[in-house]
Order: sequence, then C-alpha cells, then structure tokens
Amino acid sequence: MNQPPSERTTKLSSLFPYFRPYRAHIAQGITLLLITNVLEKLVPRFLKLAVDALGAGSLKAVFENALWVMGLALAMTVTRIPSRTRIFNVGRNIEFDLRNDLLKRLHALGPSFFQRMPTGETMSRAINDLSQVRAMIGFGFLNLINSLVAYPLALFFMVTMSPELTLWALAPYPLLVWISRWAGKAVFVRSRKQQEALGSLSACVQEMLSGIRLVRAFNNQAEQRDRFSQANVAALEANVRVGVIRALIWPTLVGVGMLGTLAVLYRGSSMVIEKELTVGELIAFLAYGESLRWPTMGLGYIMAVVQRGRASYGRIREILDAEPDIVALKDAVAPEGRGHVVVSDLHFAYDDHEVLQSVGFDVPAQSSLAIVGETGSGKSTLASLLPRLLPSEPGHIFIDGEDITRWPLRALRKAVGFAQQEPFLFSDTVARNVGYALDDPYAPDAMDKIRLVAREACVLEEIDELPAGFDTVVGERGVQLSGGQKQRIALARALLNQPRVLVMDDPLSAVDAKTETQILNAMER
Repeated sequence: MNQPPSERTTKLSSLFPYFRPYRAHIAQGITLLLITNVLEKLVPRFLKLAVDALGAGSLKAVFENALWVMGLALAMTVTRIPSRTRIFNVGRNIEFDLRNDLLKRLHALGPSFFQRMPTGETMSRAINDLSQVRAMIGFGFLNLINSLVAYPLALFFMVTMSPELTLWALAPYPLLVWISRWAGKAVFVRSRKQQEALGSLSACVQEMLSGIRLVRAFNNQAEQRDRFSQANVAALEANVRVGVIRALIWPTLVGVGMLGTLAVLYRGSSMVIEKELTVGELIAFLAYGESLRWPTMGLGYIMAVVQRGRASYGRIREILDAEPDIVALKDAVAPEGRGHVVVSDLHFAYDDHEVLQSVGFDVPAQSSLAIVGETGSGKSTLASLLPRLLPSEPGHIFIDGEDITRWPLRALRKAVGFAQQEPFLFSDTVARNVGYALDDPYAPDAMDKIRLVAREACVLEEIDELPAGFDTVVGERGVQLSGGQKQRIALARALLNQPRVLVMDDPLSAVDAKTETQILNAMER
C-alpha cells in the first residue's frame, strides 16, 4: 500500500494467476485465431490468380478461383466466431473470479480500510473498474494476439511478392509507433482520473440516497444538488478528456496508415507499367496491406482499452493488496466452554486518541456484567473488541481460558452474539433478517428457531401483525419498521445460535420500559 498508484498499475503480472485455469480456452482461441489469419491471408493469392486469369481471358480460371475465395470465407467464419468466444469468455471468467476475490477481501478488511475508502468508491471499483479490466483481457487480449499473428503473416506474403513495395508500405510505421506510445501514456493518465472521478460520483450518490430522510428533514435539497452537480461535472470533464484523446487517436492513425497505401499505389502502378508486377499481384499486395489496416487503425483504440484496463486494475489492486486489521491464526481450534470472559489491562486507541485504559473484569459463565459510562467513554469500543470486530493485542481478552487472538474468527463470532446499538437490517424479509446467522436458513426447523428467538426478544406479536408476517420485506436498513422493532429483530438475530457470550451494546435504547423488562427477564432465562 506504500507503493504509488502510478507504479502499482503497471504491474499486470499479478493477473497471470487468474489466466491459469483457462489455459485450455486461451490455447484453443489462439489456435483458431491463427487458422483464421492463415485462411484470410490465402484469399489475396486466389484474388491475384483470378485477376490475372481475367486479363488472360480465362473465365473458367476466374470462376474456379472465385469458388476458392468463397470457400475460404466460409471456413474463416467457422473458425473466427469460436476463436472470439473462447478469448472473450476468458475475460468474463476472470472478471467473475476477480469479483469473488474482491468480496472475500472486503469481508476480511477492517474499519481502517473503510474509513479511508467510501462505500460508493468501493462499489465503483467492483463494478466499473472490473468492466474495464474485462475489456482489457477480452477485447484487448484478442486484438493484441490477432495483431501479433496478422502482421508476420501479411509481411511474409508481401515480402515474397515485392520487398521494395513492402518498404514503401512500412515507411510510415515508425511515426505510427511514436503516436501510439504517446497516446497510450495520455490515455492511461486520463483514464485513471476518469475512474477516480466516477468513483467520487458513485460515493456522492450512495451517501445522498442513504441519508435521503435527513436531507428532507433539514430541507437541504438545494445544497445536495449543488454537491452532486460538482461531482457530476468533474466526472463529465474527466470523461470528455478521455473522449478527446481517443477521438484524436483514430483519425490520426488512419491518416498515417493511408500514407503507406498511397505510397504503394504510386510505386506499384509504376512497377505494373514497367512489367515488374502484374495487375493481379498489385491488387493482392494492396489486399495484404488492407488486411493490416484494422490492426493498424485499431492500434490506438486497443492501446486505449489496455491503458484504461491497467488504470482500473491498479485501483482494484488497492483493495486486493490492502492488509486486514485482524488476521486469524492458521489451524486455530476453538476451546470448549460455556462463556467465561476475562479482560485484563486492556488498552485501545483510535490513532493517538486513547479511549480504553487498563480495563479489566472477570465474568464467569452464566453470569452478567453491566458497564456504564459517559458518552464517548469507550463502551461501544469495548463491545466491539470482544468479538474482534476491532483489533486487539494478545494477552488481554480471554474467553473460556483462550486468548481471543488465538480463536478461529468464525468460531469466535459464532460464540459471541453481538446486539449493536444501531442495528443493520438487509432489504429482505423479517425471517431472513432474524435467521441471518443460521447455517442452513432453509432447514425444516429453521422457522421454529426464528419464531422462538423473536418471542424471547418480545417482537413476535408485532411481526405476526405485519402485512405478510415473517415474509414482510423490511426495506433498505429496515425503513418499514420502527426503531424499537429494528433493535429487537437484531437482538433476536444475536440470540439465534445460542451464543456462549451475549454482548449487548445498548440495544434497547428505543424500547419502552415494560418491553425492556420482559426482554431482560428473557435474558436471565
């Protein structure tokens, strides 16, 4: 993470492991691409024979060569389509694998990462940047391979026909290479800025939608529109800058490529007049030159796709290379026990601000402890440290005699039920939110477990009164429910797997006194 983005993005070698599972598809695609190019390069040979036969007045030979051209065109169709699908699908498969690895990494990363990268920015990298990487691998890789195959074949046939004309045809290419290199660097820089601007716009929109009720409550729509407009204009300008450079590349490369064609026409016509070439040979030579036109004209576009893909892959690597705050020990084994918690001389600080100092307590299994303190005194921090949602040093927190830093993370977080002060509900049914922690939410007894913990959390009757009961969709972040209902549903979720330790971070702040008493009595049971 200390490496500058501009350097990190150039290292595409880290993509190579993603290609390994698809080596067979790549080999098949390249083989078919090679066959397609060989067939394509045979067409001008028969075209030459047909033209020369026409000049000699042999219509039979013209017809026979025309049939060969038609047969070659049909064979090219048969090989071209699967060659492209093989290679394009590799790009889509690698995009799929990258997206899964991104999700796995995001699940492992801690608060420090999400504090510096907003949700909208993360989503932009997982969607927009991955699309650019797919285009680089699929379209870019296909055309790169196609160019590497097409150029040698065409040049071989051109040299065998006329070395002099070949030099005339290639005369503009040094200028072409220089323009492509310049354009590639320009596109790379502007593409990265474009993706960053798009990520900022996505973050802006995501935050505004999440806080739409607050925006309306404070009548702050005008200010938010201005903020969105600024982000939108920045994204538009970044897109326009990339569009301008791409618009310049295409006609410039076409113009430079046409210089070679004009040179061949000029010198080739003289050679035909001087009987050094036949008309058929000149037409065939021009056809070979024409077969290089797309790789030549498309070189700038391919470079743009590759550079945009490099820039996007660099942004994706910033997530994949990010270090988690919490790393579990390999081969760790959860101890047996009933939930004996010991905290000893615990300290914790956010950057330079220490919020916990020498905290210690001993809570035997089957007992409880209430911790009170002023706002900002570190209660929520302490609650988050017990299931290792925040990193802690070894030797300070023990559950059932084992340091929590030596527990498997999955086992620890299953053993410690955590009811948060600000519960998060998915835009799904009540049943799926309560049963979120179930290993198999479709098991025959799953619904019985869900109803039982809902009753313990004193929310069962209110759920049954909802329009569709447990099948009611709660909306984004539980917007369809009251604050107290959301807290109790989250509490029911924490109780579902009967954890050894139940950590409650003020989860009843939105519950009336009578209901709170009922819930606390249930906790005692």
